[in-house]
Amino acid sequence: MSGKKILMLCGEFTEEYEIYVYQQGMEAVGHTVHVVCPDKSAGEVIATSLHDFEGHQTYTEKPGHNAEINKTFSEAEAELDSYDAVYAAGGRGPEYIRTDPRVQAIVKHFHDTGKPIFTICHGVQILMAVPGVLKGRTVAGLGACAPEVVAVGGTYYDADPKEAYVDGNMVSAKGWTALAAFMRECLKVLGTEIRHS
Repeated sequence: MSGKKILMLCGEFTEEYEIYVYQQGMEAVGHTVHVVCPDKSAGEVIATSLHDFEGHQTYTEKPGHNAEINKTFSEAEAELDSYDAVYAAGGRGPEYIRTDPRVQAIVKHFHDTGKPIFTICHGVQILMAVPGVLKGRTVAGLGACAPEVVAVGGTYYDADPKEAYVDGNMVSAKGWTALAAFMRECLKVLGTEIRHS
């Protein structure tokens, strides 16, 4: 089976691990991951963030490494039919890119065509910005997003920090600590089989 093409939606201060670990893991098994950000071109970079829970009432945020954009946003927009899945990475990026009508149109395309939609942490904010995408669906994400998931007609699943949740063609998780399980379930939905010998 040939590798799949995954479109990763990012913004400035997207969670570093949710870009790098996901991209490299998927590429290691033969898939192509195009990392895009509105109004950015291939070869440009975005700042990333590192979120952690360190005993405060909410997460802390520290600067991460810059991440390279490897596909021009406008080109990806024009080639949506060539992608097999969309991935909404978390961190702080989703809170602003979700307001971009072009990002909303991309998510709507994957929803309307029934192609896989993957989301982790704050990435669910991108999905809730598109009417109908979460209606009747069960999804995991950062706990702070639960009220919004419910408000748009979805059911919030309070996943274990290392667990992924699958609802049909939608795979979700609470945050970067679940990346191993999340990627494993994404691979299953993509039809990727890894065999050990």
